Amino acid sequence: MNYIEQLLGQNEEIVLVARQSWVVLLREIIINVLLVLAVIGVILVGFKALPSPWGWLLALLFLLPAFRFAFQFVNWVNRAFIVTNRRVFQVEGLVNKNVVDSSLEKVNDVRLSQSVLGRMLNYGDVEILTASDIASNLFPRISDPIRFKTAMLNEKEKLGFDDVPSSGAPPVPQPLDVPALIASLNALRKEGMITEQEFQAKKAELLARM
Repeated sequence: MNYIEQLLGQNEEIVLVARQSWVVLLREIIINVLLVLAVIGVILVGFKALPSPWGWLLALLFLLPAFRFAFQFVNWVNRAFIVTNRRVFQVEGLVNKNVVDSSLEKVNDVRLSQSVLGRMLNYGDVEILTASDIASNLFPRISDPIRFKTAMLNEKEKLGFDDVPSSGAPPVPQPLDVPALIASLNALRKEGMITEQEFQAKKAELLARM
């Protein structure tokens, strides 16, 4: 039994498992290629400036971009976004696991954002607005985001939570915890899951709601 299956409750079934687009890895490959070019420049200068044995030791710098990409690849492989018949959750981490989930019954809205490139390469951001303490979960650069959103909404409808309350009263909007949301986005930025531009744009949007 793998880690995701261990998280399932009784009679809970996995509907869809999505991962981040390969575009995430492509960005890391480009960064590592630039690092390799920088290392080559350092080595060429070192061969001329340092004695022979020390100059060859600079070749060990090639291990830095290799280890960096290996780390990013392992994180990418172990990051998954899962839709079940009860909830939607994110799992990441190889040894230290981090799980963030939202019950379908608490999902108020789902936002899908795709750039022109995202539509061409079939990836995008899915943001889940909930009535829980977390208030918002951002799943960045998911592969086939339309399928992910559709699967989640279909399961929510099966549970009957899209029905209007019998009283006919509209649902009461839940206040957003803006500081907590910004802190969560900042953590995603530090982990490289969203860019600085995306963080600043979302931060400005949240501050405008206060």
